[in-house]
Amino acid sequence: MSPSNTNLTPPSQQPEKKQSIDRLQQLNAQMGSIDSHADVSAFGDKNVVPQAPEDPMFGLMAAYRRDEDPNKVDLGIGAYRDNSGKPWILPVVKQADELLRRDPNLNHEYLPISGLADFTAASQKLVFGEKSPVVTEKRAVSYQTISGTGALHLGGLFLSKFYNPPNAEAKTIYLSNPTWANHNQVFGNVSIPTKTYPYFSRETCSLDFDGMMSTLKSAPSGAIILLHACAHNPTGVDPTQDQWKQIAAVMKERHLFPFFDTAYQGFASGSLSRDGWAINYFVEQGFELLVAQSYAKNFGLYGERAGCFHFVTAPSQNAQDTVSRVGSQLAILQRSEISNPPAYGARIASMVLNDPKLFAQWEEDLRTMSGRIIEMRKALRGKLEELGTPGTWNHITDQIGMFSFTGLDEQQVGVLREKWHVYMTKNGRISMAGLNTGNVGYFAKGVDAVVRETK
Repeated sequence: MSPSNTNLTPPSQQPEKKQSIDRLQQLNAQMGSIDSHADVSAFGDKNVVPQAPEDPMFGLMAAYRRDEDPNKVDLGIGAYRDNSGKPWILPVVKQADELLRRDPNLNHEYLPISGLADFTAASQKLVFGEKSPVVTEKRAVSYQTISGTGALHLGGLFLSKFYNPPNAEAKTIYLSNPTWANHNQVFGNVSIPTKTYPYFSRETCSLDFDGMMSTLKSAPSGAIILLHACAHNPTGVDPTQDQWKQIAAVMKERHLFPFFDTAYQGFASGSLSRDGWAINYFVEQGFELLVAQSYAKNFGLYGERAGCFHFVTAPSQNAQDTVSRVGSQLAILQRSEISNPPAYGARIASMVLNDPKLFAQWEEDLRTMSGRIIEMRKALRGKLEELGTPGTWNHITDQIGMFSFTGLDEQQVGVLREKWHVYMTKNGRISMAGLNTGNVGYFAKGVDAVVRETK
């Protein structure tokens, strides 16, 4: 063999060898490409997962905490504060907590999917009344939830899956304008379209009743209407009982479906029956309806997340069968979401709701909270009128509950924050619980100055 002939592969096999080499090079190139992307997330592209805006309320709270000004005022927080500006644990909650801790049978076992039975039964009686046909005829099914937000979510899930009005356009939930910001997210996340109905008039700082009624009259038959049972958030403006009757009449005529959000029963006026009146009037009128109930505000159990969702069926011969079937589906929805709800807050509320002496103490605590809020409304209005602040301020005392829509615009709110270190939402809402005898005068002076500067 010639020494210069170093290629030992027969000529007939050389093309096959070249193909193999080319294939290996292709594979190496592909592996290199894979290696170069090995550390790249499937969610790394900002067009795939865009940056979401910060929650405005929690952002406001964070900004307040960073502010070092000694005169700063927090009017954003949706939690009760005493006259010293401190969190207030209801005396009855302290009593119930102590009794629970001393209970030798206290454990940390799972609750049933539907929650603590004594709690859900007592919650039914609280919102509807012990003698209500809803209770006596067993026309309701109730599930313990992660406070009011969880109740809204569970109700939204149920409607999304099972509510099928003849007119597909009616599978829409109408929210008041304005409403609690989280309402939009809760129903958007379960794919229920939302629309709005007029609610607040900035010109009069009162209810836009005509606008509300006009929208209800034109809404598609079967549409879902979210209603604030009392102490409307964020405006503090509630319909009168006569207006509620007119709302119910139109909704009945148009076959509209009520979904009540009740977060302030007893806290708004100090009267449980007064604050629950609207829901019970709708029950009396034979409506099928949903209720999302929270114990955050009226028990001060903010972090314990105690709440309840109620489905009420209309009077009929097969009402109990309907309740049974709905309950079975709620169990599946709840199981896939949270399995079962947390126990401790529900145990505290249940103990109070089911013990006559503790219940009476709770009613007294409710009057304490609502009474201080009412006094702060009077004080703020009085100081603004003493200063001769331009405009009218009677709406502050006309409104009810934790929040007040001041009528201040976004520019004025910005100046209050920058110059006076007052923290409130951009739409002019303030938490009356953030005012006390030590800061109400300072806030009034700030409002007076800002209104004069920007009018």
